[in-house]
Amino acid sequence: MRAVSHTPSLRRVPVQRRSAERLARILDACAGLLDEVGYDDLSTRAVAERAGVPIGSVYRFFSNKRQMADALAQRNLERFTDRVTERLSVTGDRGWRYAMDVVLDTYLDMKRTAPGFSLVDFGNQIPVGARRAEPNHRVADRLTALLAGRLGRPADDDLRRTFLVAVETADALVDLAFRVAPEGDEKIVAELRALLRAYLARVLD
Repeated sequence: MRAVSHTPSLRRVPVQRRSAERLARILDACAGLLDEVGYDDLSTRAVAERAGVPIGSVYRFFSNKRQMADALAQRNLERFTDRVTERLSVTGDRGWRYAMDVVLDTYLDMKRTAPGFSLVDFGNQIPVGARRAEPNHRVADRLTALLAGRLGRPADDDLRRTFLVAVETADALVDLAFRVAPEGDEKIVAELRALLRAYLARVLD
């Protein structure tokens, strides 16, 4: 089980399987409640009740709901990375355009279906953690590490900056697409895809 990797938001890192399962239930409950009541009305007590654990179990891992949401954002990033890796490993090397489509389509799928993702994603949507943590920098770092080898490029600052610009652009336009339509406006998504291809071609071709 992979509940969430080590993150500063966790007061205590689970070691035993039972503790990891409890943390996973807490984060699952947090995600579900975010969809139902939003961040402002989220409470640690409600999370504990939904997860079926004592309130002390929640505080064993988190001091407050902000830390809990940040841990959920970190778990989202882990799951996103795992899904992208799995999809690329199944299809093999089909070039950077295909890899970019996998990254974008995986994100859109999580945006539409993963509980709590539309409010938290990787930490951009609500004031989780410290803003200086820059969630999109974490995403760019992860994509650089994941895709550099497939692209035959060194995982250097230039590639990381390229991915950071792409991630920031995608973040803004995906947000727009989902403000226009609940499931994401397909025409705006198509514009985003074309924009990313044009920008990345300058660097990756």
